[in-house]
Amino acid sequence: MPSFSPSLERALHQALTFANERRHEYATLEHLLLALIDDADAAAVMRACNVDLEALRKTVLDYIDRELNNLVTGFDEDSKPTAGFQRVIQRAVIHVQSSGREEVSGANVLVAIFAERESHAAFFLQEQQMTRYDAVNYISHGIAKRPGATEARPPRGAQQEESPRDNESEEGPGRKGKAQDALTPIASTSTKNRRARSTR
Repeated sequence: MPSFSPSLERALHQALTFANERRHEYATLEHLLLALIDDADAAAVMRACNVDLEALRKTVLDYIDRELNNLVTGFDEDSKPTAGFQRVIQRAVIHVQSSGREEVSGANVLVAIFAERESHAAFFLQEQQMTRYDAVNYISHGIAKRPGATEARPPRGAQQEESPRDNESEEGPGRKGKAQDALTPIASTSTKNRRARSTR
């Protein structure tokens, strides 16, 4: 099974930290998107797709702090990834695995968010005129939407997204369980972080 890049691991932990700090019961795709803004691979793709990262950060933060109050719990429990959050990670892992690659990057996760069409995270990216096609075009071919950002050499994560028109549902019957295990180490580290905070 492919492993997460160190940068993506940090982003996943950060997404859970964002939710835990706000005492949210769940870590949503919006928490994940906020964390991906600081992931080197995902940020490179967003910049190439002409996304204003600071404007996106403000939009996502405003949404999390104003619209997710219903997720606030009075209990000191760790935030759990939503089903959508887990599906995005699974989709990225399965795609990388089916491409014969060894590492899942933030760029792969970013592409996987677009399949969650009903999510605010996907909407916020589309609001910045970014599409899945734009992201895959840059990852696979180094072709940027932003003038002057095209790369002669495809960025990290290239060839994991084979074609902008790839079929997104690649979940085979035997693969799903393994992909679900991908979030287990993240949740356990999140618990340690929460305990450390509560002893301060």
